Amino acid sequence: MTVQSSITELIAPAVTSAGFFLEEVQIANPGNHQIITCIIDGTSPLNLDQVTEISRAISELLDEATFMGDTEFTLEVSSPGLDRPLTQERHWKKNLTRLIKVIYSDGTELIGRLKEYDEENAILIENIKGREKTHVVAFADMKRAVVEVEFNRKGELL
Repeated sequence: MTVQSSITELIAPAVTSAGFFLEEVQIANPGNHQIITCIIDGTSPLNLDQVTEISRAISELLDEATFMGDTEFTLEVSSPGLDRPLTQERHWKKNLTRLIKVIYSDGTELIGRLKEYDEENAILIENIKGREKTHVVAFADMKRAVVEVEFNRKGELL
């Protein structure tokens, strides 16, 4: 078992019991120590207090883990960035009403507001010069989907 999978197995129950999701564990080895990055998500965006709380819990587990030995490490706990692809149902649910950029399997792109989704499709509303166009996009046709940054989002929701 790799150190990465050992860490994932060790911390996943604590992350889940705190009400969060463990998206990924990354390990980098610059020099004589490791940088362990844990990507944590929730049903809503995490605040600083939540990140601090789960960081402490993960740190305690890693400090006690025998498989870490005397390895020096730096722990980083972060929420997923906006460039993180939407890959699971909970990602789509969390981002209802947000702008989504879809890259189709053929490389073409669509940016639209996520109105709803089901097991097979996402419904996006594209606004072209004040006119709305509805797109039903099959998940099977998507190569990648990410949240688009909105600096001046208006209060209206779909």
